[in-house]
Amino acid sequence: MIFLKFESIFTCCERRDHVEEKKQSTMFKVLRFFVKTFYRKPEIVGAENLPDEPYIIVGNHTQMNGPIIGELYLPGRNYVWCAHEMMDKNEVAEYAFKDFWSFKPKYIQWYFKLASRVIVPFSVCIFNNAHTIPVYHDTRAISTFREAVNKMKDGYNMVIFPEYNKKYNNILYDFQDKFIDTARFYHKQTGREVRFVPMYVAPRLHKVFFGESVCFDSSAPVKDERQRIKTELMNRITALAAKQPEHTVVPYRNIGRRNYPKNIPIEVYDNEETGC
Repeated sequence: MIFLKFESIFTCCERRDHVEEKKQSTMFKVLRFFVKTFYRKPEIVGAENLPDEPYIIVGNHTQMNGPIIGELYLPGRNYVWCAHEMMDKNEVAEYAFKDFWSFKPKYIQWYFKLASRVIVPFSVCIFNNAHTIPVYHDTRAISTFREAVNKMKDGYNMVIFPEYNKKYNNILYDFQDKFIDTARFYHKQTGREVRFVPMYVAPRLHKVFFGESVCFDSSAPVKDERQRIKTELMNRITALAAKQPEHTVVPYRNIGRRNYPKNIPIEVYDNEETGC
């Protein structure tokens, strides 16, 4: 596997580079100002669950809401993981259409293909200037882990939205799990165990909820830890959502708003084949 293949390369890098703040362009600062002006700041609930040492926040994507909140409003010093395609002017349009809009009705897809091209300069500007870490799924994946670990050693936290296009329940789509290897690499360099903090983003409530963290166990087999932590995080996020007053859930997929689900009692999930 790619992530295991390069472990020796990663751990051989003894030199620790000091991580400096990104220098942000004027255009980004203008865009950031307008977003912060018009996007309502959410209430943070459960901040007492955030560890004192660098941690990894794992949350529901909620389309654009998760990344915006991750950049602007979460407590602490954070870096958000971002698909590298959204940072590359040659790949934005194809990736955006495939990931965001390819499942739209065919009669309207021409509009979204146009939109995917229009957003290219904005995407490149925003994601290359924001506090982001490019995420790769090929031989460059090791650079994602290296940058994440270096930033964590400098006191930053990671914010990750690992959903992909496979439904899990009314709250979440299924999680990818390779991001959990960050904790393994961090432990190899620091000797410390990383805690993963579940986060439920509820745009319709204008709130963000943090649950009790899950600690990585470096003594357990990596494959088992991926599955355990992934499942535990999804279940805890689902539970956070189910505890709140009835509200509309903003899903990972950009579907029609009339099809947005509601949060429903946790007992309902327990009686369905949702993996909970």
